[in-house]
Amino acid sequence: MSGHSKWSTIKHKKAATDAKRGKLFTRLAREIAIAAREGGGNPETNFSLRLAMDKAKGANMPKDNIERAIKRGTGELKGEELVEFTYEGYAPNGVGLLIKVLTDNKNRTVADIRHTLTRQGGTMADAGAVSWQFERKGYIGITPNGADEETVFDVAVEAGADDVVISEGLIEVYVEQSDFQAVRQALEDAGIQSETAEMSMVPKSMIELEHKEALRVMSVIEALEDLDDIQQVYSNLQISDELMALYEEASG
Repeated sequence: MSGHSKWSTIKHKKAATDAKRGKLFTRLAREIAIAAREGGGNPETNFSLRLAMDKAKGANMPKDNIERAIKRGTGELKGEELVEFTYEGYAPNGVGLLIKVLTDNKNRTVADIRHTLTRQGGTMADAGAVSWQFERKGYIGITPNGADEETVFDVAVEAGADDVVISEGLIEVYVEQSDFQAVRQALEDAGIQSETAEMSMVPKSMIELEHKEALRVMSVIEALEDLDDIQQVYSNLQISDELMALYEEASG
């Protein structure tokens, strides 16, 4: 399973301190507003809102911003009318892409996605062409920071995790949606802090490419994620530690 979720965790950690913080906060505020609109403003009873708020807190988003986003979602404050969509596409070499967006203008967003993919050698795909290759699972990314890997593995599996993948500098925990909160709570109770905890679209199988072609695909994903309306891009590209290091070196 390991691969694109590693990319998401590393990007999340990096984005919390880089020059794109303003754009990150905008995306997080939109996610909070949508969650509050659909399930109410109480994180104790709205699991999606709790996840969105935790992600925002992890990125050091100010408390006032979070509260305003909740109020926009519940209608207490006026704000942009957002709709949520998932588009499907292909990067070069047949790598599948699920592109999650929040937008106030669907026509603009799909035009931006199509333009970006075409420019980068990819294509849009019909609904269902790519999504069958993924399944919805809980994902928890942990940077060890002194945590014992065996302890993390034992706690996660005992609480109901499906899979625990240990690699250099990152422990990835995958879990069914129904067990996600129990596993997350068990890790917290054991003093194990997560870098990322979210519901994710996890590929059922991965595509492994030569480094040059894989780096090209990662550039496509980066270009899509730079679009204002994009919340998340999932792919079935196999991303190894070596490949991630090469990409970080190439992107500076």
